[in-house]
Amino acid sequence: MAKLDGKTALITGAAVGLGEGIAEVYAKYGARLCLVDIMAEVEATAERLRREYGAEIIALVADVADKAQMQAAAAQAVERFGRLDIACCNAGVCRLAPFEEMSDEMRDFHIDVNIKGVWNTCQAAVPYMLKQGGGSIVIASSVTGDIVADAGEAAYAMTKAALVGLTKCLAVEYADRNIRVNCTQLGYARTPMVEKMAHESNPADPESAIADIASAVPMKRLARPMEVGELFAFLGSDEASYLTGSQVVIDGGSTLPETMSMGVN
Repeated sequence: MAKLDGKTALITGAAVGLGEGIAEVYAKYGARLCLVDIMAEVEATAERLRREYGAEIIALVADVADKAQMQAAAAQAVERFGRLDIACCNAGVCRLAPFEEMSDEMRDFHIDVNIKGVWNTCQAAVPYMLKQGGGSIVIASSVTGDIVADAGEAAYAMTKAALVGLTKCLAVEYADRNIRVNCTQLGYARTPMVEKMAHESNPADPESAIADIASAVPMKRLARPMEVGELFAFLGSDEASYLTGSQVVIDGGSTLPETMSMGVN
């Protein structure tokens, strides 16, 4: 029996990148899926996973920043599958700019997607979890903001750090009602978002920016989306039944070295 058999999961930002990797791992482990993304490509991802894993999936084009749309997505998941066991709050954005040049519109874009999007997804899912007697929420935070940061990431770092606080508060609030809330703190994965950031960092040679990231990671590579999906699957499953309010770093060791020049090996 696969560890997510019989469970229904709502996954945001599921069309490409990390969300697609999370969705694929959940499909592999037998979950029924409600895939949500603002991009129409989410249906193509759903169709591939139906074909490759025989998964039961509904795919919805919706904006996580719109509370009504997320409430409708959760309702459709429950209408189709009868329950909602796991909410994977993965949708996120990152745009780089010097702080003094960052517009209010860019700041608010990060707040709307990275903070309000997670807030809306949790508020849409929690009532169903309470009614059925429990559930699990997995929030995609980041090492950025809470542990480390790079120049130009002020909006992204601020919003991702806020998700750590949200995780801890919700974990305490719902612990005695059998809803677990944990967050992942990812370093860099090879995703369309990171490729866009690399282009913003070095328009002339974005691949060199990605290579530089990998060279600073002790494991000497970026994460693969399905590796992150495995962590989301564990946190969403009953295998993590005594884990709540946790921050799980998944970064290939990138936040461990004190320097890149001292020491012996």
